[in-house]
Amino acid sequence: MPPSAHGRLLSVNIARVQPNPYKTADVTGIDKRPTSTPVDVRAPGMKDGGAGSGLAGDTIGDRESHGGDDQAVYAYAREDLDRWERELGRSIASGSFGENITTEGVDVNGALIGERWTIGGRVQLEVTSPRVPCSTFRGWMGIPGWLRTFTLAAIPGAYLRVLAPGTVSAGDEIVVSYRPDHQVTVALMFRAFTTEPDLMPSVIAAIELNDEASTKTS
Repeated sequence: MPPSAHGRLLSVNIARVQPNPYKTADVTGIDKRPTSTPVDVRAPGMKDGGAGSGLAGDTIGDRESHGGDDQAVYAYAREDLDRWERELGRSIASGSFGENITTEGVDVNGALIGERWTIGGRVQLEVTSPRVPCSTFRGWMGIPGWLRTFTLAAIPGAYLRVLAPGTVSAGDEIVVSYRPDHQVTVALMFRAFTTEPDLMPSVIAAIELNDEASTKTS
């Protein structure tokens, strides 16, 4: 697919580390706040022993469940946060879902697995999977039945790996520079993982197709 501008980076969000009363991990970085300064983005390495987050200065508390190369960056759309504001009847600031980048004008949950984004003409990211909610997210939100509510909505946001490192800033343009030849979106993969396991064969086929494409271009 030829490159096409889809939107912009509304905010880049960095963790304010705090104790984690919701999990065995000592600390959590789920409380992320927008920063006005440029942030370096790079592949963090393996979950165990790596940098954790793909954003310099960010923190991953539970390294067993989160972070690493395939979860280097978590993206959530401002449009979906606005939807949650209406549904929950409360203000939700960018970064409140623990996302590293809050986007505007990008269909994050409609992104295809293996889709590539170029941010600011420098950094290239590849969509890898949806976010699956955890007990820290449930405790952080403090809403009874939150995991079920979030799961049924099927707007989980996307994890991305870093293909080309660089620096990003709020306001950078996001260009969808590549879309693979399948129809498995972030939302569909999330439903396959959670409420609709019958969708797994199509997810597996898409992953295999991505692996073949990566082998040919490497």
